[in-house]
Amino acid sequence: MSLIPTASQTVGPFFNFALTTNASLGVLARDGARGERVFLSIRVVDGAGAPAKGDAMIELWQADAQGRYTHADPNFSGFGRLETDLNGTCTFETIRPGSVANGSAPHINIIVLARGLLKQLYTRIYFADAPANANDPALALVPEDRRTTLLAKPIQGQNNRWSIEIRLQGEAETVFFDL
Repeated sequence: MSLIPTASQTVGPFFNFALTTNASLGVLARDGARGERVFLSIRVVDGAGAPAKGDAMIELWQADAQGRYTHADPNFSGFGRLETDLNGTCTFETIRPGSVANGSAPHINIIVLARGLLKQLYTRIYFADAPANANDPALALVPEDRRTTLLAKPIQGQNNRWSIEIRLQGEAETVFFDL
């Protein structure tokens, strides 16, 4: 009897019961958390630029405003998880992270899960205006012409609102890291 190979499983999100609809990474600056309150909109698109219409989930993990992952601030969790909407977008309410001790520029660690992916994808989001980007050890490993795929840009005319597009493949594909 010959065996027929079966297809690999893809990562979800197939069930949204474990997803949170709370876009806030804890009680924020208005309620006691230390740091600059920001809204970060992440849009996930495929290689052709079509949005991942509710077919992707973004997890983020970040340092607090003082650059600590231990989260000495009891009003801030540093972790969030949201699914994308029909435009391929989700928006997190968080604080701007501080620089961590190893010399890294302020950044947010991202995991992308989506229909059709065999494994989750890891990337980072940096803030385009951060002077420390020039000396970040991980960003320095990325070819200069590809670094813009990791930079969130301020939304014109909207205070403390940032956006970034995560392109899963093709031209201008986001830089992903092997972990």
